[in-house]
Amino acid sequence: MVMLNCNTRIVRNQSWEPVEYAVKALLRDIQNTCNTTNEEGTAIVLENADDIPAECFELQASDEKLTLRASDDLGFIYGIYYISKHFLKVNEFWFWNEQIFEKKDGYKIPDDFYYRSEPYNVRFRGWFVNDEVLIDDWKINGDNELPWEMTFEALLRCGGNMTIPGTDHNAHIYCEMASKMGLWITHHHAEPLGAQMFSRAYPDLEASYDKYPELFEKLWREGIEKQKNYKVLWNLGFRGQGDRPFWADDPAYDTDEKRGRLMSQLIRKQYELIKSYDKDAICCSNLYGETMELYKKGFLDIPEDVIFIWADNGFGKMVSRRQGRHNPRVYALPEAGAGGKHGIYYHASFYDLQAAAQMTMLPNSPEFVVNELKTVYDAKANDYWIINCSNVKPHAYILGLIAKIWNSDFAIDNVEEYVSSYLNEYCCTYYGDEYADKISAMYRLWPQYCPKYGPNEDDHAGEQFTNHGARVLTTAFITGFNKKAPSETEAAKEWLWFSDKQTLIEQVADYKKIIETAKDGYEQYLGKCHEVAASLPSSVRKLFVNTLVWQVEYHYYSYLGALHTCNAIETAILDKSDDQGMFLKAFYEAGLAAKAFKTGYEKMRSTENGDFEGFFANDCEADIRQSYYVLLGLMSYLRFHGDGPHFYKWQRMFQAGAGGNKVLLILRVKKHLTDEELWEIMDKAGFARM
Repeated sequence: MVMLNCNTRIVRNQSWEPVEYAVKALLRDIQNTCNTTNEEGTAIVLENADDIPAECFELQASDEKLTLRASDDLGFIYGIYYISKHFLKVNEFWFWNEQIFEKKDGYKIPDDFYYRSEPYNVRFRGWFVNDEVLIDDWKINGDNELPWEMTFEALLRCGGNMTIPGTDHNAHIYCEMASKMGLWITHHHAEPLGAQMFSRAYPDLEASYDKYPELFEKLWREGIEKQKNYKVLWNLGFRGQGDRPFWADDPAYDTDEKRGRLMSQLIRKQYELIKSYDKDAICCSNLYGETMELYKKGFLDIPEDVIFIWADNGFGKMVSRRQGRHNPRVYALPEAGAGGKHGIYYHASFYDLQAAAQMTMLPNSPEFVVNELKTVYDAKANDYWIINCSNVKPHAYILGLIAKIWNSDFAIDNVEEYVSSYLNEYCCTYYGDEYADKISAMYRLWPQYCPKYGPNEDDHAGEQFTNHGARVLTTAFITGFNKKAPSETEAAKEWLWFSDKQTLIEQVADYKKIIETAKDGYEQYLGKCHEVAASLPSSVRKLFVNTLVWQVEYHYYSYLGALHTCNAIETAILDKSDDQGMFLKAFYEAGLAAKAFKTGYEKMRSTENGDFEGFFANDCEADIRQSYYVLLGLMSYLRFHGDGPHFYKWQRMFQAGAGGNKVLLILRVKKHLTDEELWEIMDKAGFARM
C-alpha cells in the first residue's frame, strides 16, 4: 500500500536548489495536513529521466513507493506541487486564500496510480509582481522575504515559469530568490536588459541618450553581468524614466519618425550586446502604450526573432491603454498571418488613477477574460504571457482562472460552462463542497455590480473610480472655488477624461449619475453577502469575509463616500441659503463622506489575521484612507467659509452649554471642537432630519 503521512521521506540522489525549495514546501504541506502517527510512510523518490520533455513529469506508484521522474528542475517542481494538490489537497492559493486544513492520519494512493503531464501550450508564462505596495510593506512574523517566497511558490503551483520579481528596486532585490526557486527572470518595459534606470543611477543628469550614450550602455552591461547566471528572457526597449515615453524626458524627439528611429536603433544595439554574451539568448520587447502606436505606424524595426509582447488596456481588453484623455484603443494583437513570435502583458490588476482596480478584483467578468485570452491564442500570441498579479491576494480568483487557461489546450467550446466549472471547483476547493453553491453565487455577482462608466464593453469601474474621483473633484473645488459665481467654478482638469464639461458642477452631475446607482447596487450586493455569511460556520464565514466580502465593502463604502462628496460639492455650489446654512449643510455631507471612507478602511483592516496581520497597512494607490483624509480637509475648508474666523457659531447651535444659537455672548464657555467632534454632535442632534 502507498500511503503519504507524517513519516513520508523524500529521496533524491542529488540536490538542486530550485527543487529543494519545492521539497521544503511539500514537507511543510505534509505537516499541515497529517496527524502524528507511528505508521511508516511511503517514500517519494525523485529520479532523473532524459526521456521526459522539459517542464514535464511522470508520477507512478509501485513497490510501496511513489516515483517522480523528470528531466529538469521545473519538471520536478511541478511534480512535487502536483503531489501536494492531488493527494494532500493543498491548493495553488492555499496561503493567499487562508485555506483551512483538516488533518488526517494519512492519504492513500492507489497501487496502480500513474500520471504523466503534458507540455504547456504557452511557452513562457508568469506574473509581474507590479504595484506590489501591500507585499512590499508587509512582514510575516518579522520576515520581509517570506511574502515574496509565498508569491513565487503560488506562481509555480499555478504552472508558471517566469516572473518580473517586483517593480523598480524590488525587481533587483528579489530576482535572485525567484531564480533560486526555478523561475525565469524577465524585465519591466522601463528597464531594458534589467538594468537600473538611468535617473536612479545618475539622478543629477538629464536622462538623454544623445548626451550620455556611454552611461546608458554601461548600465546595460552591468545589468547583463548581474544576471548572467540566471535563466533570463531579456527585455529590449527604450521607454522613459518610469512608466512613460522617453520623449517626456527628452523633448528633442518631437515626431513619431524621430522617436521610432532612436528606439529601433537602441533595441538593435541592446540585441547585439546580449547576443555577444550569449548567442542563444532569448529576447523580447514590449509593444506597450505609445510603443505599440509607433509599431503600428511602421516606425519600429525590431529583430525578427525577438518575442513581441502585446498589452491589454489594463481592463482586460486587447487594445492600447488610455493615457490621460488619449484613448485610441488600437488593436493590440498581431494581424492574421504575421510572422515571428508573440506574447502578451495582461492585467489582473491595474493602476491608472482613473477607474482601474488594483486593490480589488478585475471589474470585468471572467467570461470576458476567457474570450479575450481565446482571441490571444487564436492570434498565435502564445510564446509569452506575463500577468500583472499586483499583491496576489485580492486577485487570486482571476489569477487562478488565467492559470487554468495557460494549463489547458484552449479547446473551450462553451465559455459560460468553462467559467462555471472553474468557479464551482474554486469555491469547493477553498470553502468546501457544502458551501460552494452559496458562495459561488456571490462571486458571480461581482461583475454585475461593477458600474459601466463609458461606451466600451470593458468600461467597468474598479475602486480607483471612486477614490481618485472623489479626491480629484474635491481638490478642484477647494483650489478653484469661485465664491462670487459658484456655478462657474472650473472643471477638474484631471477628470476631463471622464467628463469633458467646462464647469465642476457639470462634472459632479455626470459622476453622480453613476455613483448614486452603483452605491445602491453595492448596498444590495453587500446585504446578500451578509446573508450568506450569516448562514456559514464561523471558520468558513471568516474565510469568506477575508477573501470576498471585504472587497464588496471596499466598493460599497467608497461609493457611499463618493456620493456624499458629490452632495457636499453640489450643496456648496448650488444651495441658495445664506453662507452659514449653505456651508453647514455641505460640511455635514462632507462629514458623511469622510465617515464612509474611514469605515471602509477599518472594515478592510479588520480582516487581517495571523500571517496577514498588517497586510493592508500600505494601501496607498487607491488608498481609501487618503480619501478619508481629503474629506476631512473638505470639512475644514467648508468650516472656514461658514464658521470662521472665530469658529463658535456652529458649535453654539448643537453643543449643550455652549451658549445657544439665539443668545450671543462675547465670551466662549466651551473649548473649540475639532471638525469631527462638531460633526458628531450635529449627527447626534439629528441634523440630517432638520
